Amino acid sequence: MRAIRANRFGEPEVLGIEEVAEPEPAAGQILIGVAYAAVAYGDVIVRSGRYPLPLPWTPGVEVAGRVVAVGAGVDDALLGQTVVGCTVDQRGGYAERALVRADYTFAVPPGLTPEVALTVFEAGAMARGLLSAMRLGPDDTVLITAAAGRIGSLLVQTATSAGATVIGAASLDKLDAVREFGADHAVDYGVEDWGRRVRDLTEGRGVDLALDAVGGDVAAEAIAATADGVGRYGFYGFASGEWPALDASTIGRRGLTVSGALGTLIRKPDPEQRADAQAALDAAARGELTPRIHARYPLDQAAAAHRELEDRRSIGAIVLVTGA
Repeated sequence: MRAIRANRFGEPEVLGIEEVAEPEPAAGQILIGVAYAAVAYGDVIVRSGRYPLPLPWTPGVEVAGRVVAVGAGVDDALLGQTVVGCTVDQRGGYAERALVRADYTFAVPPGLTPEVALTVFEAGAMARGLLSAMRLGPDDTVLITAAAGRIGSLLVQTATSAGATVIGAASLDKLDAVREFGADHAVDYGVEDWGRRVRDLTEGRGVDLALDAVGGDVAAEAIAATADGVGRYGFYGFASGEWPALDASTIGRRGLTVSGALGTLIRKPDPEQRADAQAALDAAARGELTPRIHARYPLDQAAAAHRELEDRRSIGAIVLVTGA
């Protein structure tokens, strides 16, 4: 079968297509013919060498396709079903066949295409989980950075549905999309001192909650825009390549709460994580959660997909299409 592999870390061009042996499902695993694979920023971080994994490495955590084989202990009724799921060891999805965890596999609901289900089940679960971890309430004002991205766009929609006031931060060319996703306000985080604009939108108070996936200077402005005494700042990524710089004296003096929201989320009990994913799929099936697909690339153009994501040209999700 064909699969994308990296034999070293570096620029997107380290991703090449190779012929490899088809994997066999072990106990608790299923094998699917991959129709679509999500291109996530975590893949970019690993490929660039910022979080290296053992080589050779095939990216891909979230996949959609038809079940073609099951391992020991897995219900044979899954055979032939179209599902979405997460790959074993969080790798291997950029391929014509991929091993998937049977305990984190979901049937595509009626009314949803596999492609849409792929872009919402895990990203939507993360949106729900992150907002829950940060104790979002309907009276809160929340700042979401990278609000036009795959997860950011679903965070905006989920927070809006919960009744919160949403301020989405993105680059200037993406602000219209942020508003279309449902944000009450959209702020250009490419300008200097944009955090002051956020404070102005809250009449100087600052936001109750900030969720940040960028880090670096963006994180500093997001923290500056968080309300003294009650503000919560949660980070779940570092797309800039720099983790947030957290100054304990400033945090203590201002009375802020800082949380590694992603770490909280991934340590939730498995049944709760499954419930979040199923709830996201159900919300999408009801039309309450609408992912945006920015681009589709064939499997052999995975490097181009990474380049587009890394250059921050995307709005919403990027998927690989294998044709399986």
